[in-house]
Amino acid sequence: MIVAVVLAAGASTRFGSPKQAVLLDPVLGQVRASTSIDDVLVVLGAHDVETNANTVRCPEWERGPGASLRCGLAALGEDVEAAVVVLGDGPDLDPRAIDRVVGAWREGGGDRVAATYEDVRLHPVLLDRSAWGTVPDEGLRGLPAELVPCDDLKSPGDVDFADESEGWPPPNEE
Repeated sequence: MIVAVVLAAGASTRFGSPKQAVLLDPVLGQVRASTSIDDVLVVLGAHDVETNANTVRCPEWERGPGASLRCGLAALGEDVEAAVVVLGDGPDLDPRAIDRVVGAWREGGGDRVAATYEDVRLHPVLLDRSAWGTVPDEGLRGLPAELVPCDDLKSPGDVDFADESEGWPPPNEE
């Protein structure tokens, strides 16, 4: 079983309000559009946010994204082989990036596999269960990973300020 762990625990101080309330649902929609994910878990911390996904609250969210990720990993069942880590403020995530990272892992890509966009390592990042104990407070960025090029896909984004969230959620297309 592969579970997406969506990190949405931050305080959103630069955004000015809980950005999770605006961006989480679009991110979850993209994650669920992946053909490789069996379940989704959202890690919350600073703010309570309504969502239709399973959630876990991380009391140590202020320690950094690694602390939030460890909370999420600890909440997963024994049947979970790997977690795909996704940021809750990356609404442009392409589900195909998730599928590529999972595919590379299944083909023997190692215990950490990360998407790259024009040679920049971003999300999603897959973490094999064997590597769950290696997550530092600052997160996975400093740890080595097998890199999977996603240059033909749009970068997931990283919304920090309210004016960067214009267009999210996108209007309903009918």
